[in-house]
Amino acid sequence: MIVHFLVRSHLMTVTQAILKFSEARPPGIYKQDYIDALYTFYHERKPKTVTCPPTPEWKRSSDLDLNGEAVQDDGDGDDDDDDTNGASLQEKHVENEVLTNDDVLGDAIPIDQQNVLRYFCISVLMPGRVNQGRGNAQFPGSHPVSLNGDNLQLLRQRYYYATWKADGTRYMMLITYDGCYLVDRNFCFRRVQMRFPSRSINEDSSERFHHLTLLDGEMIIDKLSDGKLERRYLAYDLMAINSQSVSERPFSERWKLLEKEVFEPRNIDRSTNPIYRYDMEPFRVRRKDFWLLSTVTKLLQDFIPRLSHAADGLIFQGWDDPYVPRTHEGLLKWKYPEMNSVDFLFEVGNGNRYLLYVFERGTKKLLEGNRVEFRDEYADVDVSTLSGKIIECSWDQAEQTWVCMRIRVDKSTPNQFNTFMKVKRSISDNITEEVLLDEISQIVKLPMYADRMAKAHQQQHHQHAHMEKRRR
Repeated sequence: MIVHFLVRSHLMTVTQAILKFSEARPPGIYKQDYIDALYTFYHERKPKTVTCPPTPEWKRSSDLDLNGEAVQDDGDGDDDDDDTNGASLQEKHVENEVLTNDDVLGDAIPIDQQNVLRYFCISVLMPGRVNQGRGNAQFPGSHPVSLNGDNLQLLRQRYYYATWKADGTRYMMLITYDGCYLVDRNFCFRRVQMRFPSRSINEDSSERFHHLTLLDGEMIIDKLSDGKLERRYLAYDLMAINSQSVSERPFSERWKLLEKEVFEPRNIDRSTNPIYRYDMEPFRVRRKDFWLLSTVTKLLQDFIPRLSHAADGLIFQGWDDPYVPRTHEGLLKWKYPEMNSVDFLFEVGNGNRYLLYVFERGTKKLLEGNRVEFRDEYADVDVSTLSGKIIECSWDQAEQTWVCMRIRVDKSTPNQFNTFMKVKRSISDNITEEVLLDEISQIVKLPMYADRMAKAHQQQHHQHAHMEKRRR
């Protein structure tokens, strides 16, 4: 516990913390497996100079068997057996486990600590709501709305960039100097051991690590060329840097700061730090890319089909928009028509009747006349076991029924009634890929887009020319 405290609170390496503890309480940690576990937990390489001290006399004298003879304490040996060697323990990082989007990641934290972290997130994103009690327990992350015939016109009125809509799990990430916290849709925090150095060059200061930096993103599962699965966090927004809110800045600035302040220092440290093992972290991280609206055709027809993870559409992000908590009417999502979906609360009522609910003003609202069917992988499932769960459903136009796509274990509440109506409107408007691309081809000819895209291309040309000069 003391070594954990020194590593997390005093930002020591494991080696420094073990030495500090041994100086204060000789001989220090005298169990090899404890030492190995510390290096493994904090993803650090164990130096060859670190050795396990012998069991102290005060410990030996207290461990007597029934004949009054000393008993060897488990794990005291300093042998080189592969099962207790620190390096080999670190190499046993699991690579072939089955990964799913429903996996629970990280370690739970005490409720009082979670409340403190919730308070910080609310104060950054919704400062006017910070003392409103019940509202502090609701996930404050920004949510897009479905693209329909009306809000499609926003693309003509504002300057937008586009990215693919990954089919993963939504998380905000709160980075602190003693670890990172994944924040799920239920506004629950779980700690993961990750390292995010800051741009500070003061090695003796706590400022050398990010503290209270808040990101938004999604966790996806990549299928690698060798068939293995790898978890990756795609960060697409930045709301606070070292406790200072940047949520009011335009997205273009936040996106650039995300790379400059968060990922550049991490990448530099990754290539120069001989102690910390980034490959031991539970998942990889990177900034998600956004592109000019003029690239949407390539994005849909070339990029998405070659992705190593699932994607179900596009996101249109206002380039000049601030970060808007909860529902953001200007943040647009377009899904392939067959992928448009609603998250319902499903219940089995009297007479084995299937009931679909959404939320309206915090209470359940029954959607009379809406049917749901369970097909494919759910065809043989005992539907009664799904009662009370959140199910994501797509719309079968031919059969005029909702079809269960998956169980949303990451959510505890259904969509709001307004969201349900917007998705139905999107389905009704039926903005197909062909319609979307035709509309965008006209939009990018508008002066607002043509002028800014010309400047963007010119800036990219200068950057490439500058890089070529540096290479020479």
